[in-house]
Amino acid sequence: MTTEVMPAPTQSVAQALQDLEKFGLALLSDQLTPSQLLLARQATYAAVDEDGEKGRFQGFALDYGDANIRVWNILNRHGVFRDLVQMPQVVELLTAVLGWPALLGNISANITQPGGTGGALHADQLFMPTPWPVRAQGMNVAWCLDDFTQTNGATQIVPFSHLRSANADQAAISEAMPVIAPAGTMMILDSRLWHRTGENTSQQSRAALFGWYTRPIYRTQENWFLSLDSAIVDTASDTLLTLLGYKSQGLGLVYGQSPR
Repeated sequence: MTTEVMPAPTQSVAQALQDLEKFGLALLSDQLTPSQLLLARQATYAAVDEDGEKGRFQGFALDYGDANIRVWNILNRHGVFRDLVQMPQVVELLTAVLGWPALLGNISANITQPGGTGGALHADQLFMPTPWPVRAQGMNVAWCLDDFTQTNGATQIVPFSHLRSANADQAAISEAMPVIAPAGTMMILDSRLWHRTGENTSQQSRAALFGWYTRPIYRTQENWFLSLDSAIVDTASDTLLTLLGYKSQGLGLVYGQSPR
């Protein structure tokens, strides 16, 4: 009988899909080139500075305390973020898990600072009544911009909780384990998996990007039609337009544009 509770890092999408089914979690290693990683990290921390005090403490229902910073409306901040959400390996994973087309419901950055007290345990499809269907209704893709360590607020998961078909029980925090991964790793979470931001007891901040994708029957969390700059829409690829809900896969029409 296996005692594994975490998947090993892999560079194979096929293996990641097997891990996602078994563990509710997959780790694709070395998914960002050094230049992509540097650019994404710099752009994320620049966005924090741009938002200033007003933006950083807007609050988020799943965070505790003031040491967790969320950066919103991030697709407008830099082209690197738009590149990441439509990476070929992301589309391959989405197609296998959710089917295609899928929707990008939201993408934000999460920076946990020293002294961060962690977050509430939750599953991402908490909007659905239980018991949940045996197939995930969404998928969370996280890009680690800093190393995820035992002490710096790495995402914690409750192993195999995606098989419980229920929303998270806060008492299960005692079962939560940190996901240890180097910067550049892509972390994929089944939408039923119980997880949370961990406590940051280190002296360094930890940043990551979190993209939330769903089957197309669900409304996006962010209203892209209102939040996106028009120049971004005008230059977006068909894949990105589909993910944002501008392009109908069946009819081949683009919202507000001429058919392509």
